[in-house]
Amino acid sequence: MSQNLAIVILNWNGKKWLEKFLPSVISHSQETKIYIIDNLSTDDSVSYIQSTFPTVEMIKNDKNFGFAGGYNEGLKKINAEYYCLLNSDVEVTSNWIEPVLHLFEKDKNIAAVQPKILSYHHKNYFEFAGAAGGLIDNLGYPYCRGRIFDDVEEDKGQYNDETEIFWASGCCFFIRSKDFWDQNGFDERFFAHQEEIDLCWRLKNNQRKIYYTGKSEVYHVGGGTLNKQNPQKTYLNIRNNLSMMLKNLPFPKLIWLIFFRLCLDGIAGIYFGFKSGIPHLWAVVRAHFGFYAQAPATWKLRQKHQISNFYQTKWLIFKHFL
Repeated sequence: MSQNLAIVILNWNGKKWLEKFLPSVISHSQETKIYIIDNLSTDDSVSYIQSTFPTVEMIKNDKNFGFAGGYNEGLKKINAEYYCLLNSDVEVTSNWIEPVLHLFEKDKNIAAVQPKILSYHHKNYFEFAGAAGGLIDNLGYPYCRGRIFDDVEEDKGQYNDETEIFWASGCCFFIRSKDFWDQNGFDERFFAHQEEIDLCWRLKNNQRKIYYTGKSEVYHVGGGTLNKQNPQKTYLNIRNNLSMMLKNLPFPKLIWLIFFRLCLDGIAGIYFGFKSGIPHLWAVVRAHFGFYAQAPATWKLRQKHQISNFYQTKWLIFKHFL
């Protein structure tokens, strides 16, 4: 079955990550075709891959399309039943593929799957970007089993199950190619951050399932391209989260929730300003204007049906911080 899978790594000036982690991917992915999609890197990562790993197929984009557009553009050239979209800063383990493919084979309604994602630097703890599967609260805040906001849990086997989740992490994202293209891939306007949550939400709106398996483990460095201290990350996360809600929330929740979130983001902006500096406060302001600018086009992308039971818990931000 692994012959029906394409492992696809998006690269932009990531030679140091490819040097460190690509050997583990090759070693633990026998009989599986591996692709690198390059987003017009300016370092020597392309020549390095071509000379060092001749079995890895290189796809060159003609500009930096970001995470969302980079994958959309590169995946057009890959023919496979399943895609594994894998960050370059991920260390995989033995038998990381088979449990995922088993789930796909077991249930044809499963569109996407993620493995257990642990921290590369603290391997007995979950990693921020995905942990043990993504969920969302009634205010549209994404969180994970094993990670709520910035607080992560130690892995004590509490999430060694296989269960349905709301969203799968983009750092190690398995998806049926048909489901990916039925939804026209990622929303390229997002550029990076939360595009996988938006895609999973659209899949859920179309009665498709997203799953997690604790039988597969990978280790993620995190922040390899854009770290948490970068105001651009704050900007993209807030703008994209608002656009995602406008696109996917059902009425009448949409009206009051968007308004409520705008108020909460104002409070968050002040908090970020005191905690991380004025650039982060300004990033929140820019995010809102970016959301308003995208809103007419986002509205046109709303689907005919939006699920009403989109959340797994209520008022997470108040429960966690207050």
